[in-house]
Amino acid sequence: MRTISPARIVLIAATALVLIYLILPVLIIVPISFSSARFLTFPPPSLSLRWYQQYFSNPAWMQATQVTLIVAAFTVVIATPLGVAAAYAISQSKLRVMRVIHMALLLPLVVPIIITAVGIFFIYARVGLVATLPGLVLANVMLGLPYVVISVLAGLQSFDPAQEMVARSLGMNRLRSFFAVTLPQIKSSVVAGAIFAFISAMDETIIALFISGGQYQPLTKRMFTALRDEIDPTIAAISTLMTAASFMLVLLASARQRKSG
Repeated sequence: MRTISPARIVLIAATALVLIYLILPVLIIVPISFSSARFLTFPPPSLSLRWYQQYFSNPAWMQATQVTLIVAAFTVVIATPLGVAAAYAISQSKLRVMRVIHMALLLPLVVPIIITAVGIFFIYARVGLVATLPGLVLANVMLGLPYVVISVLAGLQSFDPAQEMVARSLGMNRLRSFFAVTLPQIKSSVVAGAIFAFISAMDETIIALFISGGQYQPLTKRMFTALRDEIDPTIAAISTLMTAASFMLVLLASARQRKSG
C-alpha cells in the first residue's frame, strides 16, 4: 500500500483551501441570483427567476450589455492581428530593441490598473475620448494585447520555423508563407489569445469607471453604480451570467491550447 508523506498532505490541504477560498464567492452569488427576496439575502428564502427577468426586461441593463459586447468584439478584432504581428516579430528578430518592445507590450499586466486608468483618463480628457465608444475600445485593446502576445508566442515556440523557410525558398514571400504555413499551425494559440482578450474587455471595471459615461457605459460600470446606489439582486443574476460566460470561454481557450500542444 502506497503511503502519502506528511508534506504532500499539507500541500494538498493548502491547495484545497485556496481553491475553496477562490470558489466561495461564486458559491454564494449563484444561489442569491435565484432568490425571491427583494434584497441580497443568503441563503435565499425561496427560489425565483425574477432577477433574471428583471435583467432581460430592463432597457438600461440591455444597453450596457450591448456596449460591453460591442467593445469586447472590437477589442478582439483589433488586438488579435496586432498581437499576432507583434509576437511574430518578437520571435523572428534577434535585435535587443525587440526585448524592450516585448516588455512594453506586457506592461499593462504589470502596472497597477488604477495607475493605468488615471493615465488614460488624462490623455483622453485632452483628446476628447472620454465617454466615447472608440475610447473604450482603444483602452481595452491595450489591456487585451498582452494576452494575445503571450499566447501566440507560446504557439510559435512549438512551431518549426524551417517550414516557413522552405516555403519562402520555393518562391513565397514572407507574408504569404506566414498565412499559408505558420498561421494554420498556431491558430489554436491565436484563438486562445483572442478569447482571453474578449474576457478581459468584458470584465474590465476600473478603467471603465474613469473613461466611460452617458450612453457608453459597459455592464461592469453600471453594475458598480447600481451596487453603490441600491443593493439590487439583479447584480447577482448578471454576475452569475458573466461568470458562466467567462468560465465557458476559458474552457474553450484551454481546449484550444491543449489541441495546439
